[in-house]
Amino acid sequence: MKKRAIAFVLVIAMGLALTACAGNDNKEKPGSTPPTEQGSNNNSNNDAAGEQNKPTEDAGNDQTESEEELNEVNGSSTPADMMDAILAAVEEPSQLDMNAEMIKDMYHFDPALAEQFVVKMPMMNIKTNEIAIFKLKDAASMPTIEEGIKQRATDVQKQFETYLPDQYENAKNYKIVTQGNYVLFVISENADDIVEQFNSFFAS
Repeated sequence: MKKRAIAFVLVIAMGLALTACAGNDNKEKPGSTPPTEQGSNNNSNNDAAGEQNKPTEDAGNDQTESEEELNEVNGSSTPADMMDAILAAVEEPSQLDMNAEMIKDMYHFDPALAEQFVVKMPMMNIKTNEIAIFKLKDAASMPTIEEGIKQRATDVQKQFETYLPDQYENAKNYKIVTQGNYVLFVISENADDIVEQFNSFFAS
């Protein structure tokens, strides 16, 4: 009798255990789908789309650079740049730079009328060779500048008229050349070559 009771209890316990296992399996199945990488792929696609939709700025920069290059070709070089190029191409005697006070005294006009300038005069007082390049602030000042330059040429001629005749003749053959707001004044045996170099900065 005891054996039957024990066997009956074991059968009931096994049945309950099987029922519990079956319930656990059913609960795990709906949530058993493995995670995918779709979110990562979506982010990559979004990044690619964002790159495609970004406004392009390179075209504007290229246009600006082209405009700057064009301005340089059309004569925006400084008088100092021009002077360096001229003296590299044409041999001249040793020269020194005039400062603003010297220009005011010797050229008979206010150098403030010029935005930029370079004036080279002979280092020794046995030559009349002189080169000046002015970039004016306003083209309306051109007559004043030209008048002052002519007066400077006359002063140099008077200085050498009875001193060194060959240099006197050199001073008489001075040249004044204008290009827009730029003015070149030159006394030199190589005046034609210097004028050619100066004009090359404005060639189209």
